[in-house]
Amino acid sequence: MMRIKFLLLVTVAGFLPVLAGAQNNPLFSTRNGSISIRSDAPLELIEAASGELKGVIDVSKKTFSFSIQNRSFKGFNSPLQQEHFYENYIEANKFPSSSFKGKIIEQVDLTTDGNYQVRAKGLLFIHGVEQERIIKVDVKVKNGVIQASSAFTVPLSDHNITIPKIVYQKIAEEVNVTVNASFTPENK
Repeated sequence: MMRIKFLLLVTVAGFLPVLAGAQNNPLFSTRNGSISIRSDAPLELIEAASGELKGVIDVSKKTFSFSIQNRSFKGFNSPLQQEHFYENYIEANKFPSSSFKGKIIEQVDLTTDGNYQVRAKGLLFIHGVEQERIIKVDVKVKNGVIQASSAFTVPLSDHNITIPKIVYQKIAEEVNVTVNASFTPENK
């Protein structure tokens, strides 16, 4: 269960991997990254966000792990819509978190200030289902702080999230996910 909680992030996923460096401390983390989701269906727009994305990047190993508590999403159109998201779709009691864990593909040196685009390859874990994904991430490194942003889609069917026929025009088959996070070196 701990592995599932740690892996689930996006996530919506999401999840966001980035590579950065510091010779004396290869770990960078965030505890308050933002993640938003958007379902733009013919009859209804659903938007929600969380500022509780947690993540760590080990720049020496080029690995990352991100996690989000599914009940941290707020901002739905109504309390009923939020309840349906938690209970019927993401099933937050059964699957309390979502995650993205993997490795940075590029051999780019992000120990110096600059703007970079990297690809993160890993397992996106949502609603009890892991899917391998490659997600593009825009990275800005400045004064030892890593800013990362990404936008990607998550097909609900990839994670066994079903849309009842009665509401199929109110929920999109793919959810747009946007992630923004600032990473700082962890203290030793």
